[in-house]
Amino acid sequence: MLLEGNVSVKAAILGNHRKVEKLYYDKHKNDKDLNFILHRAMEKEIPCMPLERKEINAMAAGRTHGGLVAEASPRIYQELSECMHGKTPFLVLLEGVEDPFNLGYIIRTLYSAGCDGLILPRHDWTSAESTIAKSSAGAFEYMNIVMSDDLPKLVKDIKKQGIKTYAAMRKDAITYLEADYRQPCLLAIGGEMRGLSSAVRNEIERNIYIPYANDFRNALNAASATAVLSFEVYRQRR
Repeated sequence: MLLEGNVSVKAAILGNHRKVEKLYYDKHKNDKDLNFILHRAMEKEIPCMPLERKEINAMAAGRTHGGLVAEASPRIYQELSECMHGKTPFLVLLEGVEDPFNLGYIIRTLYSAGCDGLILPRHDWTSAESTIAKSSAGAFEYMNIVMSDDLPKLVKDIKKQGIKTYAAMRKDAITYLEADYRQPCLLAIGGEMRGLSSAVRNEIERNIYIPYANDFRNALNAASATAVLSFEVYRQRR
């Protein structure tokens, strides 16, 4: 697969979730960021090939590559145990989000807020990884991500480890500001179209909601809800 642009390529080289196989760069470009990327690539013995810009244009899907693309393996995903290294893990389960741009925005937010692991239903994102990497501003290459074939069972296993589980839902809910996120916790967030499946909802211990300033009834999109909730976790843990 092909990664495009300085941010995505640099993150893939510095991260540990995929192998970067070869870099192609604009032979006429000379800037600090590109030179840093080439230096780190050479340290890792990644072949770097100078090309004309038109040759890179022919390889890339768009025109926002900035003169740098990389051939890379598909991303490696993690086991849940790899997300539990801290004393108070902060996990997020995301269900019903299928747009790669939205997923990238959510990953960028979660990584910035200190999330230890994102849990997703198993899905082949290979063809969309370049889009996710770009929309996440590279956070996709650093974030621990778990793919699960059985989300309800995984939530059940998480609860057995003493992790408090919350779902972003209004039914029988407290406001998100009333919850204590200083303990190990998992936030379950659904896409605005389908939301969380009933099987996942049935495993969650407490529902939380984001109060509005007026009587607007529609849900926030998943990216907005994730930003509000995850940074409240960060605020409480500072």
